[in-house]
Amino acid sequence: MDTLSLDMMKGLLPPRPDTGHKGTFGHVFIIGGSQGYMGAPVLAGMGAARSGVGLVTVGMPESLNDLPSMGLWEAMTFALPETKQHTISMAAIESTSEFAASKDATVVGPGMSLHGKTRQYILQFIEQCRAPLLIDADGLNALSAGTDCILKRTHDTVLTPHPGEMARILHTSTEDVIERREECAKNIAKELAVTVVLKGYQTIVAAPDGSCVENSTGNNGMGTAGSGDVLSGLIGGLMAQGLSGHDAAQLGVFVHGLAGDIAADYYSQRGMIARDIVQCLPEAWHELESEQD
Repeated sequence: MDTLSLDMMKGLLPPRPDTGHKGTFGHVFIIGGSQGYMGAPVLAGMGAARSGVGLVTVGMPESLNDLPSMGLWEAMTFALPETKQHTISMAAIESTSEFAASKDATVVGPGMSLHGKTRQYILQFIEQCRAPLLIDADGLNALSAGTDCILKRTHDTVLTPHPGEMARILHTSTEDVIERREECAKNIAKELAVTVVLKGYQTIVAAPDGSCVENSTGNNGMGTAGSGDVLSGLIGGLMAQGLSGHDAAQLGVFVHGLAGDIAADYYSQRGMIARDIVQCLPEAWHELESEQD
């Protein structure tokens, strides 16, 4: 299996013309959040904002719709109908499907909860979404009920499971996924015609054609709450800039890990948190762009 490297990543950087503006660099839509789990879409929004994308909109339950108080000032908000438990409800399906169709990429899943009506919303949204789509966290957990919604899609799709989420999709154990990481990632990628990012030590990126690569960046300090949310936003932002799901996944995984390595140098692997990865993304991009020159 090939390993991602700086040399491989240089050619994947989205172009940034001098005449570009925020409309030039894409608009990513992130759907997530529920009572007690609002940090997830916020961190995804931060990861997206540091990807180079021009615009970020975060859709969340209407009663929790206050991004500035959570430290994400750069994103726009989209207040969504909610259940009595403050999770996104089925009443949001029409407005979010229409909104996503007008954007360059969408991320669904961070912090959405396991509420039954929200799961129903997720599965229908995945099927109806007419835009490149990244599915993470509770979006992946919803797929344990079935993956037919993905098979009906006609746009680029990326799945970003950790071994536990992959195990729920495959109806097997986490231990089995860990033992057969490459095989599991390849099988799902081919079966569903998606790009799979199987997270963990030396994260694997599998393509629908059966090809597979592993990452060379990252460290155990990234095993912290919110790190995966940052990654989903980062990859979604790259997709919104015009990269294919597979290219965005490879570049996003590599740069996310590189930012994690830089963060570990500053804060230590033991002491770093997800926001430190976000803060170190500009330095990671600078390192990659310097190599490009």
